[in-house]
Amino acid sequence: MLSIDLNSDLGEGFGDYRCGDDAAMLEVVTSANVACGLHAGDPEIMARAFAIARERGVAVGAHPGYPDLWGFGRRVLPFTPGEIERLVAYQVGAAAALAAYAGHRLTYVKAHGALANLAAVEREVADAIAKAVKAVDPSLALLVLALSAQLAAGEAQGLEVHQEIFADRGYTEAGLLIPRGQPGALITDEADAAERVLAMVQEGAIIAASGRRLPTPIRSVCVHGDSAHAVATARAVRARLEAAGVRLAPFRA
Repeated sequence: MLSIDLNSDLGEGFGDYRCGDDAAMLEVVTSANVACGLHAGDPEIMARAFAIARERGVAVGAHPGYPDLWGFGRRVLPFTPGEIERLVAYQVGAAAALAAYAGHRLTYVKAHGALANLAAVEREVADAIAKAVKAVDPSLALLVLALSAQLAAGEAQGLEVHQEIFADRGYTEAGLLIPRGQPGALITDEADAAERVLAMVQEGAIIAASGRRLPTPIRSVCVHGDSAHAVATARAVRARLEAAGVRLAPFRA
């Protein structure tokens, strides 16, 4: 039976500010990427997300990004590869500690936002992320954008690497995400997102906005947790996959 993971970026509030519905999303997904306090998140939010995930049998990963609360980690900041390496190590360590505090166990790392997008095309940045993960805990897996430079970087460091696709984002001819703000970047119709995900999972390929297929192994599907329709999209994706006989399970338990 075909098996796939369904993940979401969670824990992205800060203090009294809330972003997304973590409790509802954790009823749907099989893995949760928890913000580590720099682009979003704080110790209270992180501990709560990890605790709910543990109660519901959801696998958890660290979701490190740029230290950019104002820009939600979606702006490239002028850090050197060495600085990025230490920023990622710092955040993975924080996530591992709070997961343990909540009685859960961190099993993977997935870079966030602008950091992940830059690492998709710049090998030095991808290497910095992989080196940080290996230094903190080489048993952690790396969840990466499919067909990105992060795949080779993670494998070069001897890490277990898994590729993901996005349910709610469009793809370019090269298999990269269409930049936010451009036509076709966001997919807001839940049914369309679900059908598109099923096609990619069954075909084992990214489907670009033009319809072009780019074959690649796909181990996880992401639904961003910060949009107004995030939970509805995740539910639609899960229901469509299960209806087609696809098993939903964490890529790394």
